[in-house]
Amino acid sequence: MSLTELDDDTLRSMSIGAVFSDFVGKINSLDFHRTDDLLVTASEDDSVRLYDIANAKMRIEKSHNSNATRLLKTTYHKKHGADRICFTHHPSSVICSSRHNLDSIGESLRYLSMYDNRCLRYFKGHKERVVSLCMSPINDSFMSGSLDHSVRIWDLRGILRLRGRPTVAYDQQGLVFAVAMEGGAIKLFDSRSYDKGPFDTFLVGGDTAEVCDIKFSNDGKSMLLTTTNNNIYVLDAYGGEKRCGFSLEPSPNATIEATFTPDGQYVVSGSGDGTLHAWSISTRHEAANWNSNIGVASCLKWAPRRAMFVAASTVLTFWIPNSGTDPEAGPQSEHITL
Repeated sequence: MSLTELDDDTLRSMSIGAVFSDFVGKINSLDFHRTDDLLVTASEDDSVRLYDIANAKMRIEKSHNSNATRLLKTTYHKKHGADRICFTHHPSSVICSSRHNLDSIGESLRYLSMYDNRCLRYFKGHKERVVSLCMSPINDSFMSGSLDHSVRIWDLRGILRLRGRPTVAYDQQGLVFAVAMEGGAIKLFDSRSYDKGPFDTFLVGGDTAEVCDIKFSNDGKSMLLTTTNNNIYVLDAYGGEKRCGFSLEPSPNATIEATFTPDGQYVVSGSGDGTLHAWSISTRHEAANWNSNIGVASCLKWAPRRAMFVAASTVLTFWIPNSGTDPEAGPQSEHITL
């Protein structure tokens, strides 16, 4: 289903349209391609999996797996593992961070071709696990943040050394990037001259928990922060003022992820009690909530050009509007055996 302007009724109608439960362990991260209908996942079983989402749909019949979401390819990376992952601009190439052997070989990041299962290049530098990874939307540079307290911009210009667990994100135009630091500080950099230091810094008032995820809205006007204590904040991207905030149930052994809808009007998130929630940013009220059916969803992203989001734990689920649901009656969920 192509993306149209979302409203509360469409959100409330969303239900699971596809389930992939053959992972051995937790899904560590996932990413949609910006222009092609593709999804990639990286998981604890050392697999990288590529999915075609172009024809995902829900049929209102009793048979569950009647969708057309397809697993295109699975590759395994036993030597390095698979942790954080993001697409490059090419639909069959990804950047993947390593989980294994960081001390001995130092190959913390790899540029992988999914087409012929080759490693095109190794990126050495981080001494500890990469916890944040994103691709520039305008060129072939990318950023990584690591538990070694460094952010690296992989265009050969330099390294930013910071306190705490750094989390990074580009805005949709690739002109600005944000870095979250220890103590809740958010620093904004001009991507063309970041070596001059941040042009703005602001704090999330009263919350000193580490930020584990940052996202910009498509229009660049808002930033979405998720913290390690499961608080979510929407900030004005220009001045740092808090537009709204939401608190979720704690998840002691996992971080959660939140996402903007493509129109920037809603935020969707998992929670420590295994539920999913959607809030209207303009009204600050909850627009919809669902039982995730998969426990705590540690990965959650909305497809860039479709009325679809994915939620993942040890199971990958695709959520789409159920055209056979009466919005007044609320969402109808099929029974799913996981």
